[in-house]
Amino acid sequence: MKTYGMTLLLQDDPEKIEAYKRYHQAVWPEVLAQLRAAGITGMQIYLLGRRMFMHMTTTDDFDFERDMARYNAHPRVQEWERLMRTMQERAPEAREGEWWARMELVFDMDWPQHRPPANA
Repeated sequence: MKTYGMTLLLQDDPEKIEAYKRYHQAVWPEVLAQLRAAGITGMQIYLLGRRMFMHMTTTDDFDFERDMARYNAHPRVQEWERLMRTMQERAPEAREGEWWARMELVFDMDWPQHRPPANA
């Protein structure tokens, strides 16, 4: 399993923020199917103010560029993404051409150095 952390902002508009949350209570079935077909096994999006954090898990053979391009090629996904972008804005930290900015993993309690000793 691979994991990704990404960030994005919602526009500073309470109505758009509420609309975004409503849309994510009933994501279009075609979008969910394409996420799964791309190798995404789990996705959670958290919100604090306007800042969003997405945690995504994938299959071991997931290739971010290849598989996200495959996901984004579907017409219904393109429609969903166009709609979502009417409520979003890039994080200032995003790289050129990046919408959801990929974050650096700096801590994982499952790293070997953080696991309890085997005899504990």
